[in-house]
Amino acid sequence: MKKYFLFLTMATVMTACGHKSLGLGVLPENLDTTANPVVDFYQYACGGWMKNHPLEAEYSRFGTFDELAQRNLEQVNSLIQDLAAETHFHGSVEQKIGDLYNMVMDTVRRDTLGVMPAYKNIEPLQEITSKEDLLRYLGTSLECSMWAMYVEADAKNSSMNILNECQAGFALGEKEYYFDQDEHSVMIRNEYKKHIAKMFGLFGYLDGDLAADVILRMETRLAGAALNNVELRDPILNYNKMSIDELQTMVPEIDWRTYLDLGGMHTDSINVGQIAHLKEAGKMWAEESLEDLKTFFIWQIIDGSAAYLSQEVYMENFHFYGQILSGTPEPKPLWKRAVSLVNGTLGEAVGQMYVRKYFPEGHKKRMLALVKNLQKSLGERIQALDWMSDATKAKAQEKLDAFTIKIGYPDKWRDYTALDIDNTLSLYENVLRAAKFEQDYSLSYLDKPVDKDKWYMTPQTVNAYYNPSTNEVCFPAGILQYPFFDMSADDAFNYGAIGVVIGHEMTHGFDDQGCQFDKDGNLNNWWTDEDKAAFDARTKVMEEYFNGIEVAPGVHANGAFTLGENIADHGGLQISYQAFSRLLADGKAQLSKDESAYTPEQRFFLSYADVWAGNIRDEEVLRRTKSDPHSLGKWRVNGALPHISAWYDAWGVTPDSPMFVPEEKRVHIW
Repeated sequence: MKKYFLFLTMATVMTACGHKSLGLGVLPENLDTTANPVVDFYQYACGGWMKNHPLEAEYSRFGTFDELAQRNLEQVNSLIQDLAAETHFHGSVEQKIGDLYNMVMDTVRRDTLGVMPAYKNIEPLQEITSKEDLLRYLGTSLECSMWAMYVEADAKNSSMNILNECQAGFALGEKEYYFDQDEHSVMIRNEYKKHIAKMFGLFGYLDGDLAADVILRMETRLAGAALNNVELRDPILNYNKMSIDELQTMVPEIDWRTYLDLGGMHTDSINVGQIAHLKEAGKMWAEESLEDLKTFFIWQIIDGSAAYLSQEVYMENFHFYGQILSGTPEPKPLWKRAVSLVNGTLGEAVGQMYVRKYFPEGHKKRMLALVKNLQKSLGERIQALDWMSDATKAKAQEKLDAFTIKIGYPDKWRDYTALDIDNTLSLYENVLRAAKFEQDYSLSYLDKPVDKDKWYMTPQTVNAYYNPSTNEVCFPAGILQYPFFDMSADDAFNYGAIGVVIGHEMTHGFDDQGCQFDKDGNLNNWWTDEDKAAFDARTKVMEEYFNGIEVAPGVHANGAFTLGENIADHGGLQISYQAFSRLLADGKAQLSKDESAYTPEQRFFLSYADVWAGNIRDEEVLRRTKSDPHSLGKWRVNGALPHISAWYDAWGVTPDSPMFVPEEKRVHIW
């Protein structure tokens, strides 16, 4: 079962200190006071920020989340550059970080090597003369497959890890790209074929057009049998635990014992996520020719290696995935790509350095107080529900009380001793070493107890998550900065920003997916039939509301796909506002003395909206509508607030406002 990540983007401003503040935290330059807040609250709250931050060529979307992420990259870059400029003992973490960074920065060497680092892995694949040998190749390959394997908690026995399988093998990612007949989707498919042909040409093949036909045909077969993004959100549908013998009977075309043993996956059971897709992969293995299968896997090596080879190969790869698919004019600067790779490879080692320099312990103390207050607020709201029985309320309270809270950084850090970064090898070869290191790390948990101290994000990450299998919420140090959290700002600001983020993650434990997991993280129904029916009816109101939002001409939001995140936004707002209101009522709220322009209640909603300020390209709107379970930034404000009664009160919203939703048509869940 996947984690629920709250994807955000952020800024070069760490706190409101040094800026003219409006009630501390809310910056006047972020506002567009020419707009009417009851007509377009997003424009009113964020219009100034959007005007002052036009999209730079390296971004398909840039918002306050990305702004903070960029600041974090700059901070991490300063730490890494110091290491990269020095010589360190081979095998030390400092050597690994510095050498990997320098290898990304050394474009001259990569251009000299060209495609040879990846071609060395293609050569043995080309020489294979039987499907039996091809399966053996796949068993040890880190790059080629028609499915994906990973180790994670058993959804129905959350204390133990098992082997999981999920659909893969179609590079466009979303099955709709292979079948939708709208002009944009047809264009994407045509450009994808051109891209495949060009990439084969850069690797010295003369039949790139023929290869493109084979690859698109095979990827379309896999995509056709795959579940769509809405179906992937159903934990029951995606839980199909069986023995390896049962797997062999279900998909007899593959010698599963051989394949799994070669990959180090020594186990007697597996959860097959998407049965129809895996069956289709088995049929393809039997029906497709050996040469076409080899062409398909050669493409996976080419596609997966492109970011680590010569500039010519990198730029063709970026042309399709960046410019065509997302509308991004230029790639990110080399130093950002270097920092991102180091973060992705040695993330917790970098995280240790990051928190030492950039994460004051006072942040953690204040966050713990916020979380405790938000937990209390959610408990109060559960108890006050008029549509839920006492029996289900008791179970919900048990789950809430069992939450594990992780803030800042892990109590124990990962050991990177087994990862050997060797600067005499190519960047791509070292990336494969890192992939093997991660695979071995994952497999070390196979059929063993779940490590509940494990973190699924690094401390420097600008994000947060809820994990249903461990029933935990996590807030890394990277997000605990402006505009989410500001130690110098008052409670109106912090409850509107990080408070809603906290409430958002807590609500994931009770959204349409999370509500199917009990307090111990097991996929286990704890609802009465009547209460679950009432819950589903209320979430349907939200689904249909977002289905009606037109995100681009003729293109609507997918209310079913974004349902979980929309429920979490709604719950986060309700929970945090109630907690803040209680502080106000008790006279315990820490408030700014500057109340000349906005009330504390108004600043709560302004700070929430500012979290989602951003600009986005038209192409990225279309891509994210297919691929992102989060609503677009504008609609996380203008789509969420009309269902929050306190927003109407704070801003005097009346029925003549175009944002007004009658009370009986609003969402009422948590």
